[in-house]
Amino acid sequence: MNSASWATAVDGSSWRARPVVALAVLAALLLAVGLLAIQTGAIAISMRQIVAIVIAQFGGALPDDVTPQTVAVLLSIRLPRIVLGIAAGAGLGAAGAVLQGVFRNPLADPMLIGVSSGAALAVTGVIVLGGGGTFAALADLSNIASPLMLPIAGFIGGLAATTLLYRVSTHEGRTSLTTMLLAGIAINALAFSGIGMFTTIASNEQLRNISFWNFGSLAGAGFEHVGVIVILVVAVCIVLTRMGPGLNALLLGDSEARHLGFDTQALKRNVIALSALLAGVLVAACGVIGFVALVAPHVVRLICGPDHRIVIPGAALLGATLLLGADLVARVVVSPAELPIGIVTALLGAPFFLWLLMRNRERLA
Repeated sequence: MNSASWATAVDGSSWRARPVVALAVLAALLLAVGLLAIQTGAIAISMRQIVAIVIAQFGGALPDDVTPQTVAVLLSIRLPRIVLGIAAGAGLGAAGAVLQGVFRNPLADPMLIGVSSGAALAVTGVIVLGGGGTFAALADLSNIASPLMLPIAGFIGGLAATTLLYRVSTHEGRTSLTTMLLAGIAINALAFSGIGMFTTIASNEQLRNISFWNFGSLAGAGFEHVGVIVILVVAVCIVLTRMGPGLNALLLGDSEARHLGFDTQALKRNVIALSALLAGVLVAACGVIGFVALVAPHVVRLICGPDHRIVIPGAALLGATLLLGADLVARVVVSPAELPIGIVTALLGAPFFLWLLMRNRERLA
């Protein structure tokens, strides 16, 4: 989808009946995938058992076929993992939607343009430099700030990468798609070289942690951290949705948006900071998970049109569904082992990205 089609009037009557139905369908799809994910795994748990376990938390008795192991799997492992998957997918979908709006093209993705790799570099640096030895002072600082150190590092790394990308690819209010993609390649290369440097000085335990961040996983989810991430993602998504009218105006161009009364520079700064916050914190929580932020917003735009007031919540719902579905595949395809979720999302997203490139060949020429 090119920028000309995005500039279509967002209040056209042809789109008025679609968004509400589309959002309802996306919400129902997320619910269906969530129910399937909570029942499926190395230990199958039926809906009857799930309901019985929930009732037991309020004083009810457990049936004979529900063991303490089943209760522990549901409440301590599977449920927090699913909640984290919903939050991470929603945050990535929303971040992709607003980045595509700011850069006015459908190829902006936190992983492809270097935002996720910048966050991963900062997180990797904290993991390695906070491990003691020569960097004992930084290790003490990371212990004091834990568990906030990794999300803060991810946000700073993602913000730095996003700011650099915007400054390199935007000139006089216009963003060059070719320059943005080339800058993203350069940022990714720089970040991965830094990650490689940290890897060479990391201990065996740190190497395992770095592998987790590089490939992405929801396996480490726990309710002690998931609650904070859910609150953050919901709050940022609400704020970004309220910025929808300004993002709609940006699709017409910076000068047109200014004539409509929007402070375009402040709007871009706020959107970039919030999208970097989402990407950075989610990289710290789940590792680098690519292509969800690319696929979800584009599909929602194809269905509902370019109105960001619909695209942002729609991309959040679809992103959550895609990530939950990918995690479900990662858990069952090689059970009882588990694939990194980043591999599954790449198998879905890479062909989609190639299709987008083919659709935008004229703009890239």
